[in-house]
Amino acid sequence: MLNNQGRPTTPAAANSNTHRTFTGNKALMVEEPLSFETGRYDLTGVDLPAPKKVKSRLGKMKRKSEIGIPALSEPETMRHFVRLSQKNFGIDTGLFSLGSCTMKHNPRLNERMARLPGFADIHPLQPVSTVKGALELIDMLAHWLKTLTGMGAVAMSPKAGAHGELCGMMAIKAAIAARGEGETRKIVLVPESAHGTNPATAALIGFIVKPVPADVDGTVHMDEVKKLMGPDVAAIMLTNPNTCGIFEKDIIAIAKVVHEAGAYFYCDGANYNAIAGKVRPGDLGVDAMHINLHKTFSTPHGGGGPGSGPVVLSERLAPYAPVPFVRLTAKGLELVEDAAKAGKGMKPFGRMTAFHGQMGMFVRALAYMLSHGADGIRQASEDAVLNANYIRASLADVMSLPFGNQPCMHEALFDDAWLKDTGITTLDYAKAMIDEGYHPMTMYFPLVVHGAMLVEPTESESKASLDLFIATLRDLAISAKKGETERFTGAPYHAPRRRLDETRAARSPILKWSPPAPIAEAAE
Repeated sequence: MLNNQGRPTTPAAANSNTHRTFTGNKALMVEEPLSFETGRYDLTGVDLPAPKKVKSRLGKMKRKSEIGIPALSEPETMRHFVRLSQKNFGIDTGLFSLGSCTMKHNPRLNERMARLPGFADIHPLQPVSTVKGALELIDMLAHWLKTLTGMGAVAMSPKAGAHGELCGMMAIKAAIAARGEGETRKIVLVPESAHGTNPATAALIGFIVKPVPADVDGTVHMDEVKKLMGPDVAAIMLTNPNTCGIFEKDIIAIAKVVHEAGAYFYCDGANYNAIAGKVRPGDLGVDAMHINLHKTFSTPHGGGGPGSGPVVLSERLAPYAPVPFVRLTAKGLELVEDAAKAGKGMKPFGRMTAFHGQMGMFVRALAYMLSHGADGIRQASEDAVLNANYIRASLADVMSLPFGNQPCMHEALFDDAWLKDTGITTLDYAKAMIDEGYHPMTMYFPLVVHGAMLVEPTESESKASLDLFIATLRDLAISAKKGETERFTGAPYHAPRRRLDETRAARSPILKWSPPAPIAEAAE
């Protein structure tokens, strides 16, 4: 844009720290106080009849003070939460480069389907006879999940990835116990590059975790697996593609070694979005794998839920799938909720959760599948891999690659070797990205790479958006190497809040809001 002298205007953000305003607002960047600071405590936003006097059953737990919730009018409430939402970065506002998280576009068609009457308004405690359509949808989604993965069964109830891991490993534990080896097979092998939930899940249900070191190329080496394999091993938990963004090329051979030893192969499906429609995990020898619907099939991600992590199981583990599950009978679909009624040959290990999964997530995932089809799902995987390799190749000359300049899968991994002697850290670089309008990539993970920067562009991004992202990261990298440390060490400068002392915040958190000291007006 040009001003009235015909010169380019200065971006508003550049002068945001020099031109003071009375309100603290900066045009459309409104300084949003807490509701505790603006609300009144002597009013309520709704009119309710006075409750009848009843005898309290709370005893010593009876409240002795006011609840302390401030009241706002409806317009004030709406503005407050809209303004808060505008301070948060989301996939609807820009490219979200978090690696191993797949912050991809959520098609609005999926949202419309999830809001259809009969899906949006059903209740988990309704009689099963009134939700036959929901059961049919769950069964259809389960069918396609089994078809895509080449597996014999699927447990739909787990609520997210870690919950799915727990389900898969509990099925493995039940299968081992059924063979009479529950007291002898106690070891679970977990690669050093794995998600932290893998060893945590194994330890939670009583297994002993042994790490598997990574090879120089970032993958698990066959020789290391063979060294650790024995009659005391229950399973291996392997992510493929792995957390370094590399495909485990020896996966079939690893699965063979695992099975020959009488153990099971659990595959962390967090990165399934790189291979969906391209390869079936069941064909690779996988016995159990959770699928994050919020990653591979575009259901919303983040904000604490609702997540959804169905677990596909091989024929070896299918009998141990938990209840509830949907079953087709001569009378139609039924929801089996009692393990004792699971049927001949079925030995459910128990129940994972009160109800049968997340209905809204199921609707969104199936809408995504049906609108894309087999070829569309395959292309999404191919485009995700293409976009990640485009970023890797475009930045390889200014940023360092820990495992050499080899092709990656759906995410590109850089380390901080290129920042040596600059006085700038991975954290500094990530904070400077905020000033440029980008959410930082995943930092310092996987742990096997020093100062890791894990970038996942997803298949949703166009070449134009990738080119701008790459140009921004190149400009930041060149600036860092030039010694322009102030651009980084004080960043972010333009975010609603400046950088926190993260160490102090973690060690000495302030968990209770206290009214700020009053500010005296200036004398006339």
